[in-house]
Amino acid sequence: MKTSIPLRHLSLAICVSAALVACSPQPEVVVQEQSASAAPTSQEAKDFVADAESMLAAFYPSAGQTYWVQANFVTHDTNALVAKVNEEGTKMGVMLANKAKRFNGLELDYDTRRKLEFLKSGLTLPAPEDDALTKELATITANLDATYAKGCTENAETCFVLGELSETIGDPNASAEEKLAAWVNWRKVSPQMRSDYVRMVEIANQGSKDLGYADTGALWRSKYDMPADAFAEEMDRVWGQVKPLYDSLQCHVRAKLNEKYGDEIVDVNEPIPAHLLGNMWAQGWGNVYQDVAPQSTVPATDLTARLAAKKVDEIEMVRIAENFFTSIGFEPLPDTFWERSLFVKPADRDVQCHASAWDLSTTDYRIKMCIKQNAEDFVTIHHELGHNFYQRAYNLKQPMLYRGSANDGFHEAIGDTVALSINDSYLKEIGMIDQVPDASGDLPYLMQMALEKVAFLPFGLLVDKWRWGVFSGEIPADQYNAGWWDLREKYQGVAAPVARTELDFD
Repeated sequence: MKTSIPLRHLSLAICVSAALVACSPQPEVVVQEQSASAAPTSQEAKDFVADAESMLAAFYPSAGQTYWVQANFVTHDTNALVAKVNEEGTKMGVMLANKAKRFNGLELDYDTRRKLEFLKSGLTLPAPEDDALTKELATITANLDATYAKGCTENAETCFVLGELSETIGDPNASAEEKLAAWVNWRKVSPQMRSDYVRMVEIANQGSKDLGYADTGALWRSKYDMPADAFAEEMDRVWGQVKPLYDSLQCHVRAKLNEKYGDEIVDVNEPIPAHLLGNMWAQGWGNVYQDVAPQSTVPATDLTARLAAKKVDEIEMVRIAENFFTSIGFEPLPDTFWERSLFVKPADRDVQCHASAWDLSTTDYRIKMCIKQNAEDFVTIHHELGHNFYQRAYNLKQPMLYRGSANDGFHEAIGDTVALSINDSYLKEIGMIDQVPDASGDLPYLMQMALEKVAFLPFGLLVDKWRWGVFSGEIPADQYNAGWWDLREKYQGVAAPVARTELDFD
């Protein structure tokens, strides 16, 4: 996946940079208590915000380091450390959010009011003001994270490596049977996560309601400078504009896959089986390009082959991406980036291989990837470094509560805009290809972009639609999987390749 996980910025409890909660157990800065009966003043509000920002800044580095260690050394002990940080950070976030409510209705300057709203809505998964529930929520989220990273089933002796299974899914030469086995095996990991997920939703919803939101989905949708319901309507409106293009792409891909696999596997009148689209989640379809490519006398550039021919290793791929940013005027990344990032999957331990960009302080930026020497990861590296350079841009200039993107999606837009620049002209400029293909070859390039970008749009939308439905109760716990596949078929025209039930948790 090319997007960064929520830990991307590693902000503290209130999602300073759209991240998870984290803090230290004994704050050096204490938010001053105010009399509950006294009418609040604008100066008290300003002082409260200043204290909150100091508290968050004081614990930011150690919290980030705790998450980093757990992501790079997935063990029982690191899970416990992260659970503890989650617990303490959630308490801090809930405390700050509840104190911020005291200043509701008070006439304040723009910055103070905006920061108070950030404090109230910034938690990703708020817990109630209850120590036991806060601890339970923290433990659940840490365990879910670790289970996913390890890839082990309830039988601890049966584990699956996501990277290896994804390679099979993405291999155009693998048979449909091999792809199906890879798809099914990865989904043997998740059923054990279901009960914890249900409980996580219950606790987070209780915490969101305590903060004045209808549910956690409503809290999430409140962060876009418009009413929560208006944001959902806006997503539907924008999707309606893109849907005709997506429908044409889906129809073309289905027809081409039918030609390859036959009617028994791909019915031209039914949704596309999810395991045949080149990605474990069928969220991006770039790996099926050679099966669906338009006819052209000018073939598309095979970047994976060019990387191999040029003997470009994982570190050099990152160096090339950094050079992209320095060539347009940015300062090089600090030496610590190269010393502390994870570029290659270690052979001796479990790590979270999902590509992500990390912001641990105003001078400490990293990426975490298990890089493979292929075109997809070459583009992904440029995307992730887009996060890092953006993080540094606001970290050096903004107060603590403003160290983040305009909203959750904006960070991804920065990374993807950069990734769109990885075209043939750029590859020629960096010596990866000898000449830019003739303009008659634009159609293959545009098809590649459609498979990577247009194909992702309904997936990104339906993930949020599912989560909103889960939090609101529209998708009840005993229909999680059915709700998921209903949305997959409605928005993507993609279906599970084998029968699924509520014993699964896809």
